[in-house]
Amino acid sequence: MTKRVLILGGRGRIGSSVAKDLLTHTQAEVTITGRTPGNRTGDSRVQHLVLDLADVEKLKKAIASTDLVVHCAGPFHYRDANVLKICIEHGVNYVDVSDHRSYTSKALIYNDAAVSAGVTAIVNTGIFPGISNSMVRQGVEQFDTPEKIHLSYLVSGSGGAGVTVMRTTFLGLQQPIEAWIDGKWQTVKPYSQRENLDFPPPYGRSGVYWFDMPETFTLPHAFPSVKTVITKFGSVPDFYNHLTWIAAHIFPKQLMQQKSAIEFLAHVSHFMTDVTNPFSGIGVTVRSEITGQKDDKIATFCSTLVHENTAVASGCGTGSIAQLLLDGKLKKPGVSPVEEALPTDLFEQTMQSRSIDISHEWL
Repeated sequence: MTKRVLILGGRGRIGSSVAKDLLTHTQAEVTITGRTPGNRTGDSRVQHLVLDLADVEKLKKAIASTDLVVHCAGPFHYRDANVLKICIEHGVNYVDVSDHRSYTSKALIYNDAAVSAGVTAIVNTGIFPGISNSMVRQGVEQFDTPEKIHLSYLVSGSGGAGVTVMRTTFLGLQQPIEAWIDGKWQTVKPYSQRENLDFPPPYGRSGVYWFDMPETFTLPHAFPSVKTVITKFGSVPDFYNHLTWIAAHIFPKQLMQQKSAIEFLAHVSHFMTDVTNPFSGIGVTVRSEITGQKDDKIATFCSTLVHENTAVASGCGTGSIAQLLLDGKLKKPGVSPVEEALPTDLFEQTMQSRSIDISHEWL
């Protein structure tokens, strides 16, 4: 029987990348939602549905008639967990590309309800968070006792994504970050403590800064022996980092709390990346560094990934999870971040099938 997938926010750059991945790697029928009618693709497996998440009755009807919901309608800073709640009520599996701890916290509250309903709900499944989390799990499994996780991300220009990603960046500057450092929760300023790290070509040595990500608090839960989790982010070209730093540290806090200011900064930034994308590209690189005890010695294991299109990479991360759920290869009732739900062997298989190469080295 043909499986049916409902992609909420499927007409955005990331949502459309997820749809393309599913159409390539599964036989599923895909319904893509948006607030306005979509263009016909000529693919008989694709349908379009006009849907606003505020229309709860229409949303419930759409969810009830599908096998899997993929939630791509960000930014998730503004979202409640109503879509997940409805999925649980209707016994429908759920995946999302959420990327903010406030939303992840709301989703995890429904863990027991999902377990009771036999629903597998996996959050944070894109590129970062997402593939990055699985790279961490892959690294952690190399150790007797992992002690420190250092995750760093670099995005070129717009990353091939829409203005929503720009909103997400500036929304991430609004609040101090609660980070797990030396076995206790400590407060860190957003976009602070620049660190110059070596990334694979074409990036080389580049700067990254503290950035609020769900991994900051989900990874300590997944790997209890770890005493420090660092999540840092940077942009290429480097002058975008300096502009973001100014927004985080110089702009009045009251201004950064206003939705109109976020919208203005997001649209200006997106216009600027339209100019620089032809020179910088729209790729992404992820660097996962794990330090811990191995054979009674302290060791460090580093994994890196490079992809030429950030939005496509995110589609691969989410699409691979969706594929495994549709195929019945992944089943974990409850609400879980990807690092707790996805075994490393399945992660490696899906990455290989998408020609995503992850390099490893002991430092």
